[in-house]
Amino acid sequence: MDNFDPAPVFALSLFPYLFFLYKLGSNGWFNRLARVGFQLTLLFVGVTIVAAVVALVRFDAELVAIDPLHGGAEAFLTFSNALIVAGLLRVDVPKR
Repeated sequence: MDNFDPAPVFALSLFPYLFFLYKLGSNGWFNRLARVGFQLTLLFVGVTIVAAVVALVRFDAELVAIDPLHGGAEAFLTFSNALIVAGLLRVDVPKR
């Protein structure tokens, strides 16, 4: 198992998340703020990939070793999570 490369698994996980975002936008379960937070989570993945490439090419190190890049990526995740929470706190529960 030492030679296992998880990159293909991460790439495959994109499809269920895209389907989730599609259903999220089409069914009205969440308000716009929460939907934007979930969409920004996907953008966080892209930002993290770019930051990891910059860390590798520019500094010849992994992303976790370059604090400004790693912190910036994690701050983006924190922002998207905050939008999700803010949106969830504003959700109106339908009455039956």
